[in-house]
Amino acid sequence: MRNRIVIGLAVLVVFLSSFTWSGWFGKKVDYNSEVKPILNKHCMGCHGGVKKAGDVSFLFEHEMLEPGKSGKIPVVKGDADASEMIRRILSNDPDEKMPKNGTPLTDDEVGILKTWINEGAEWETHWSYKRIEKPDVPSLGNIWNLFGLLPVGDATWAKNEIDNFILQKLNEKGLSKSPEADRATLIRRVSLDLTGLPPTEKEVSDFESDKSDNAYEKVVDRLLKSPSYGEKWTSMWMDLARYADTKGYESDGGRSMWRYRDYVVKSFNDDKPFDQFTIEQLAGDLMPKGKDVFPKQENMIATGYHRNTMTNNEGGTDDEEFRTAAQIDRVNTTWEVWQGTTFACIQCHSHPYDPIPHEDYYKYMAFFNNSRDEDVWDEWPKLRFYKGEDSVRVERVKNWIKQYNPKQVEEVTQFMNVMEPKINAHNFIKGDQSTVLLISYYGVKDKGNARIPQVDLTNAGSVVMNMSTKAENAVLTLHLDKLDGPVLSQIKLPSRDTVLVAPIAKVSGKHDIYLSLNSPKAPEEWVRITWMSFQKELPGADQPDYSQIVADYATALTRSTESMPVVWEGKGDFARKTNVFVRGNWMVKGAEVKPDVPKLLAPMPKEYSRDRLGLAKWIVNRENALTGRVIVNRFWEQLFGKGIVETVEDFGSQGSEPTHQELLDWLAVEFMEQDQWSVKKLLKRVVMSATYRQSSKTDKDKLEKDPYNIWISRGPRVRLSAEQVRDQALACSGLISKKMYGPGVMPPQPDKIWQSPYSGEKWTLSEGEDRYRRGVYTYWKRTAPYPSMVTFDAPSREFCQSRRILTNTPLQALVTLNDPVYLEAAESLATKMLKRGKTPEQQLTEGYRMLTFQPIGQKNLNVLVKIYKEALLSYKKKPSEADSMLIYGKVKSPELAALTISANVMLNLDNVVTKE
Repeated sequence: MRNRIVIGLAVLVVFLSSFTWSGWFGKKVDYNSEVKPILNKHCMGCHGGVKKAGDVSFLFEHEMLEPGKSGKIPVVKGDADASEMIRRILSNDPDEKMPKNGTPLTDDEVGILKTWINEGAEWETHWSYKRIEKPDVPSLGNIWNLFGLLPVGDATWAKNEIDNFILQKLNEKGLSKSPEADRATLIRRVSLDLTGLPPTEKEVSDFESDKSDNAYEKVVDRLLKSPSYGEKWTSMWMDLARYADTKGYESDGGRSMWRYRDYVVKSFNDDKPFDQFTIEQLAGDLMPKGKDVFPKQENMIATGYHRNTMTNNEGGTDDEEFRTAAQIDRVNTTWEVWQGTTFACIQCHSHPYDPIPHEDYYKYMAFFNNSRDEDVWDEWPKLRFYKGEDSVRVERVKNWIKQYNPKQVEEVTQFMNVMEPKINAHNFIKGDQSTVLLISYYGVKDKGNARIPQVDLTNAGSVVMNMSTKAENAVLTLHLDKLDGPVLSQIKLPSRDTVLVAPIAKVSGKHDIYLSLNSPKAPEEWVRITWMSFQKELPGADQPDYSQIVADYATALTRSTESMPVVWEGKGDFARKTNVFVRGNWMVKGAEVKPDVPKLLAPMPKEYSRDRLGLAKWIVNRENALTGRVIVNRFWEQLFGKGIVETVEDFGSQGSEPTHQELLDWLAVEFMEQDQWSVKKLLKRVVMSATYRQSSKTDKDKLEKDPYNIWISRGPRVRLSAEQVRDQALACSGLISKKMYGPGVMPPQPDKIWQSPYSGEKWTLSEGEDRYRRGVYTYWKRTAPYPSMVTFDAPSREFCQSRRILTNTPLQALVTLNDPVYLEAAESLATKMLKRGKTPEQQLTEGYRMLTFQPIGQKNLNVLVKIYKEALLSYKKKPSEADSMLIYGKVKSPELAALTISANVMLNLDNVVTKE
């Protein structure tokens, strides 16, 4: 009797726990989930950040409580009947009824708004902008397993906390979990996800035969240690970094940025903490100095992230306009990648759907506005990599300065490494006999002149100048304050392209400097000046070897070295003021603003510097509401094909609602606190979950209830990325190269894809193993990206792209059936198949297994055999066509040609280009 009473009480407790007090007494209207969507749908178009019709806005709480142009208050807390919003919505007067010329609100929508106002019109911050608090992990205990005491049901299925959250949702939605995928499918899935490459046959066999409890974990650990891991995740990051090997815009000339790509590969492989990874990319030039009081080379290379912006070399363009465009791109990209917010909206007006005012855009842009790049043809500043004798010269100069004035080492080292600070010649104000040369630079003839405004000459003792001319005996004179003013320096110009160092008279303060050219021997020859820098003279002028040191300094700066564009902060006179652009127009300046972050998010700590370094630290600060969520969601999307927030680029009120918000927050807190921003630990946690390991097979019930698998009742089934489709073909055919790093390579692509009328650049086919390297190393031209990757939805990388929207077009089949890369892979695969069986059936069965690691069904085998036999018959009739088909190997036969056709078909199969 007592046992029955205990069981009865337990059932009653469970029954009561399924209700909430709000279920009994009614719950309050939720602003974020119920009210905000109605306002965004019906009201914000006219009463938001873009427009404030009738002086009414619902973007900020204080605005909706203030009288509009009519003098009436839109929302009166606690009194819907007194609220002008409700009166206008219910009005029958066509001149008053809201929304004006829009779809009327439904009765349910009106009811929600009225109830919300009567309940006090409580305003809430959107969920994603609230500080991330770690939620409790749902319990898997229930009456059937005696609240976790018995090892049955969900409790035995779950592998880690992720599964608890997923199971809770599945139970709510009336869905069931799926069993674990078979081992061959599972290792192929996790290998493709973590390394971007399929497993080898031996790796599959070893996993299938390993009966230990931690067999799968050993696979995961091995994959996370593989060098291929960094290459896979770099492919994802390159879209976010808008990485390319060219400058963009119409001329789209080459750019040496590959060291940045290699930095990303190494960072992922080293499992560099993501917060450090962030800071280095956004502010590597401002981080603590390395040897010779210059930032570490690795940190400088990392700043290439924001030098992946485009440079416009078209003649007649305004350099300042496109410098500004680059700054805007940096702001928008930073917000999209780390903050998941459509911040670009605020460039022209306050955000129409989220409470971010217009001026916040320019306060944020002020962090970036001091970068020294100015849209010049040579893309300065660049980090220079000295080698050989040039490196020896640099060391001689540094050692000399250390001996005679150690305090000067930093500025000289800085200039030799990035050639900053300097005045680019497009800032000269042209006078007589002057023009623009090489798109950005100053050209002057005999009797010509120009003015360089407001140069600080305090402590300056020399001018360092890059110039070029064919004129002999030309003399450049620098005057102080006016064209016939005191002479600062008179410089005899050599008739070549060089950097020269000349002494100047000692003067203090800021002055206009006038230059004039006297070139009587060749009056029609131009002198081109690309930049000038007024510096302290090198120390030790009274020493016998001084002239040689000055020559070494000039020679080192003149010599052409390997280099890459980097970000460098302009300070002092090279710092810029930032103004609001009225309506987003860069030519109409509004109020001046100082660097700051939006009030919507946590404030920047007072001890943080108000520059990019402080900003980067704020972005990865624990108090920042967005970064942890956004980054975790981004990696989740890569594994499951869909983010917990599907709109990975938009966490605002117009983005998709999270399917598992508590899971997202839990993962974000774990990532920041427990994992210390370790991406490998995050990925391991996800792929170790039972959720990830589920079979992708489904049934009619699940397809009806969850057609897009947003509740994850089954494993992910997603087409491979553009890079993976190609890499898999090379890997399975045995062609792929394991070579890492270095300049971009040019594997086979169709002729006449590149049209480079300005530079005459050609797609030069790479030789040897370079043609078989992974897709991440393929040379990327923005105006003509590698065509087979574009067909599989890779972006042009002119701008940041957070996710690739997967398409399915006939062009994709045409690529895998006809592209030279896939034809060569098919021939190589066929050669391997030929050795695996005596009959066509055996060979085709083996080929299918090498691609999918699964046995082939008889129906599919019959189709492939038919293809093989038809091809074989054709090639036996016309052996010359077999020779034309087999152009990569030495062996030629109708049988191999027919098998190559069959292999080519298999490379195109849905379950080959799909991750099951």
